[in-house]
Amino acid sequence: MLSDFLQLGISKDINNSLKSYGITKPTKIQELTIPPILQGKEIIAQAQTGTGKTLAFLLPILEKIDVASSEIQALILTPTRELAQQIAKEAKKLIENLDGVNILSIYGGQDVAHQLKKLKGAQHIVVATPGRLLDHIRRESVDLSTVQTLILDEADQMLHMGFLPEVENIIFETMSTRQTLLFSATMPSEIRKLANKYMNNPETIQVVTKRITVDEINQIVIETTDRRKQETLLYLLEEQKPFLGIIFCRTKIRAKKLYDVLRSNGYEVDELHGDLTQAKREKAMKRFREAKIQLLVATDVAARGLDVEGVTHVFNYDIPHDVESYVHRIGRTGRAGGDGVAYTLVAPKDLDFLRMIEKGIKQVLVKKSIIGVSIPEKEKYSRKDESISKQHTNKKSSRINSGKKKVRQEQSSGKRRNQRKR
Repeated sequence: MLSDFLQLGISKDINNSLKSYGITKPTKIQELTIPPILQGKEIIAQAQTGTGKTLAFLLPILEKIDVASSEIQALILTPTRELAQQIAKEAKKLIENLDGVNILSIYGGQDVAHQLKKLKGAQHIVVATPGRLLDHIRRESVDLSTVQTLILDEADQMLHMGFLPEVENIIFETMSTRQTLLFSATMPSEIRKLANKYMNNPETIQVVTKRITVDEINQIVIETTDRRKQETLLYLLEEQKPFLGIIFCRTKIRAKKLYDVLRSNGYEVDELHGDLTQAKREKAMKRFREAKIQLLVATDVAARGLDVEGVTHVFNYDIPHDVESYVHRIGRTGRAGGDGVAYTLVAPKDLDFLRMIEKGIKQVLVKKSIIGVSIPEKEKYSRKDESISKQHTNKKSSRINSGKKKVRQEQSSGKRRNQRKR
């Protein structure tokens, strides 16, 4: 690995900004992507969450900005408003030693009039979500024909959230001579097709560890039941005492209910889901980032690109129903080399999802139970994989026996009908 960012082609001013935030050495993805981006090459970068992808595209973009021009020179598309805010915040930290660079974030929930006013001034870098940016394109309040570099960040999540048609409409507004950079944790076939359609001989850069999930995260499954989830979570919070923890629920209703339970138990907690106004969501994130609250109860919308320093614990109160969501959820901790713990509460009905996740991440997760808390006192067991298989085998044999019984009944019934006919 190269010793510092200067050797990658990053200027002293930006390097000084990095040093002031304690960033002195590039991560693997930064080392591999920054030089070809500075050379003007198009890249497809695949790296798991928490590896430093944001700086991998922000640093070379800032190096290439011409402050003498008032035109939009770089466009960063992201799937969620939280990620747009986060990238803009990161970029603004980096330009503290640079004069004249302007950055604007555009996303839903903001005052449109305020955005229109900002767009009339010089904006060199725009960070946007697809929906709100398309709104400005229709209003003719933004001109993307001057964009020299287009970044599609968290491309797989834009696909997951159904944004690819909007992304294609936005790409159509840019010049074909632009440089396109695509960053994604996973590479579904639809994203490959998008790259083939709109990118010119891109260089593929892949940073993959032995496991899909980052190695620094200690992943533990707690076997429990739906009725015992609250008690189990409260026990874990008391035992673990997280500095900062994110608790993921499957629905907004479950998130609200759990938020109320945690508050009533004296925890400094906030909620983050789609029913909140943008102002409330921003306030919750600010309080969490500043460690004014310990816990954040969130739905999956908050998992997309959420990057908060110091998150020590992730709790999957409800198990995710796909591998990508699991990877993104637990990736909120153990970021950029830090340690983290991810607990997943698994009820018997969740076993199929657990097996799917283990298969997807190519890893058998550690399974524990807390006697008298997560499972009843009388059931002193720690279910192993073989017992899980046995349970499914029993279900299968039960279905087969049931089917055989039904066939015998039908055959017996048929014989009686034939006898009556005779």
